[in-house]
Amino acid sequence: MREELGPSALVLSTRSVTAPGLRRWIGSRLVEVTAAVDRDQVTDDRIQPSENRLSERARGIAARLQSCGLSESLSTSIAEHPSLGKRGAGADVMRHAVADTLAPLVAQADDTAPVEVFIGPPGAGKTTTIAKIAAQARAGRSARHGVVAADGFRVGAVEQLRLYADIIGAPFAVARSGVELTRALEDLRRRPVLVDTAGRSPRDEGAAEILDVLSQRPDVRRHLVLPATTTAPQARRIFERFAASRPDRLVLTRLDEIDTLAPLVDVLATCGLPVSYFTHGQSVPDDLQRATPRLFSDWVLGDREFGACA
Repeated sequence: MREELGPSALVLSTRSVTAPGLRRWIGSRLVEVTAAVDRDQVTDDRIQPSENRLSERARGIAARLQSCGLSESLSTSIAEHPSLGKRGAGADVMRHAVADTLAPLVAQADDTAPVEVFIGPPGAGKTTTIAKIAAQARAGRSARHGVVAADGFRVGAVEQLRLYADIIGAPFAVARSGVELTRALEDLRRRPVLVDTAGRSPRDEGAAEILDVLSQRPDVRRHLVLPATTTAPQARRIFERFAASRPDRLVLTRLDEIDTLAPLVDVLATCGLPVSYFTHGQSVPDDLQRATPRLFSDWVLGDREFGACA
């Protein structure tokens, strides 16, 4: 306040307010500060040009972000980030502002849950995602994961997962019913378990039985797997379709097939599922990354160079 209004500025009050743009949707709060200064000690000429310069700069930044595919509200929220208020802020500052704004959409990088379940539509990449996680854990000398194919419909997917498990030396089981799944989880209880499921609606009788067994366990975390090539309307339908499965997190796959994640950001903000992993190719185990705000920012902005945000 003193930088803007001069050394005699006084803070009159502070209060917590709802954050604008994307952060408003996820319940974030900001602090609003009210300050005053003696009119004799500062002129309109001192205040107004500073406000105009900041407003014009923010509008320009917002327009450039919208050209990347971000919505107007999100672009405006990012453009108002404090780090972009300085003249000459470069591309790295822009990426930091985007990463900081998108941080609430990224899951905490905590330890693996005892049972990690992967659900989603056919072809989303559930089987290869599980193989990558298990292979990375083995390469990193973490606890060897057990792998369960809880899918009585896709014979090819079961055999593919069995092959991956054999290659990395992971204990493997097939569960085509709720009883078989209960038995498999009991047999593998001494290690983290990754569960592959059929790409069917939770309302399907066979899928419902599997999900019912999982819903009764307190040690389960569910990842909804979504291709990054999905359009925003398609993504909303997928979220609605799999809502009964009660997913906790989101895996975004096939990022190597898109230029930017920007068109999906708004729908990801409203779905309430933080992103846990990014996958960007078929190579096992290489093409898998734990989601971070900076990676999210990179996938949104792509290879764009913004130069100085003057």
